[in-house]
Amino acid sequence: MTSALFSPIKLADLELANRIVVSPMCQYSADDGVASGWHITHLGMLANSGAALVVVEATGTERRGRISHGCLGLYSDDCEAALARVIAHCRRYGTAKLGIQLAHAGRKASARRPWEGGQPLAPGEDAWQTIAPSAIAFGPDWPVPREMTVADMERVRDGFVDAAKRAIRAGIDAIELHAAHGYLLHSFLSPISNKRSDGYGGSLTARMRYPIEIARAVRAVMPRGMPLGARITGNDWVEGGLTPDDAASFAKALKAAGLDFVCISSGGISADTRPTLVANTNVQFAEKVKREAGIATRTVGLIAAPKQAEAIIAEGKADMVALARAMLDDPHWGWRAAYALGADVARPKQYQRAAPKVWAGAAFRD
Repeated sequence: MTSALFSPIKLADLELANRIVVSPMCQYSADDGVASGWHITHLGMLANSGAALVVVEATGTERRGRISHGCLGLYSDDCEAALARVIAHCRRYGTAKLGIQLAHAGRKASARRPWEGGQPLAPGEDAWQTIAPSAIAFGPDWPVPREMTVADMERVRDGFVDAAKRAIRAGIDAIELHAAHGYLLHSFLSPISNKRSDGYGGSLTARMRYPIEIARAVRAVMPRGMPLGARITGNDWVEGGLTPDDAASFAKALKAAGLDFVCISSGGISADTRPTLVANTNVQFAEKVKREAGIATRTVGLIAAPKQAEAIIAEGKADMVALARAMLDDPHWGWRAAYALGADVARPKQYQRAAPKVWAGAAFRD
């Protein structure tokens, strides 16, 4: 039987050998936005995971757009040169195509690394003033951000465009805009965090205006056949927040703006809201977006087992699946999935001796 998970898919002109994507995962291991040796180790490993596409972690489009001092950035020549070295390494030794997620943390910026508690930086920790659509704090213990002016919005938009140009020069295959998890673009979309009274607040159409402007501006500087997508929220999980219907409407608008795919996640709009954590957390939202928006759709969230991922694709609920912690737990997840589903997957030639076709021990792994 042919595996749906291991069938090819094409995004714009980019051909992917299967439907498995390594989700962007913050590593908090950069130096003023500059990728380190850890990124070569981490991404080089995942480039041989069996996934067709590896997406580089949320990458700040300006220094103040990073979540923490350790977050990756793409706002300087040093950032660009370091990313180019990582991409070249992954391309030389890995089998996956390479994407990047461009992001601005908005009111969730200026925070400590997770292993340092993840709370806002104290004044003596080189904290900075955060920005947001409205002067509403992310949570009770978070500082109130400054409401963005038109000049701020123009600067941030230009930062996304410049970062996209840098990513293209660095050799990336696809770009994804981060419009979920409570970060800046999501905070413009959500009525929980956007209380503006100008043309960028109020109705859903008005709240979508700024993210769509950024999407159009980035699309305009990208090669025609290079895929551009966005991670969006399927549900704010809070009364009065964004709903699955809103996600479908936003996806339609993104498609009209020239985007080629969306990735459906959820939650993160405020410190006291969390998604319902069950297997396939966001699949129902992805299915709705795929059906109603007619755009290639990826989903993420507690997808861990090969047969679980296979069912999502085979049943038409999404076009791709993205895995995060499952890949950290098993960096060769795609190899294991191929074995479980009777498929084949690209491996580096140095590891081909471990393929099930030539290694009898594969039958005894489980």
